[in-house]
Amino acid sequence: MPSMANITVKKNDGTTDVTYTAVVPSAGDKSPAVWRNNSMGSAPAHRTEFSIQSLWNGPRTARKVTGKFMYPVTAVGTDGKTNIVDRGWLTFEGIVPQTMADADINELVSQSANLIGATLIKDSLKTGYAPT
Repeated sequence: MPSMANITVKKNDGTTDVTYTAVVPSAGDKSPAVWRNNSMGSAPAHRTEFSIQSLWNGPRTARKVTGKFMYPVTAVGTDGKTNIVDRGWLTFEGIVPQTMADADINELVSQSANLIGATLIKDSLKTGYAPT
């Protein structure tokens, strides 16, 4: 089982690091671990947030892992208060059968995560269209 830690990723420019600070570790199944980008916004609700949780499937033959990334857009209103005016979401779900060999689980996870990080897939998410 992995230990909770901060996560550093690259911004869209490909060079600037962004650190997602560990906020809450998971307390077990169905309890999400939560990270926030504390470098943006002046309130927790105005910061990007990433969470991940895990649990068994119904027959307890596979582990189900779900993740959610939320990116808020804020603007200062005429009253001087910062308001959330929009939110973008990216979610994922992985089903990992516990009967698979460790090497196969490693390939399943690494290849699928690397595909999501591929330029073509990132461009599809940015434009909102699948490749044609």
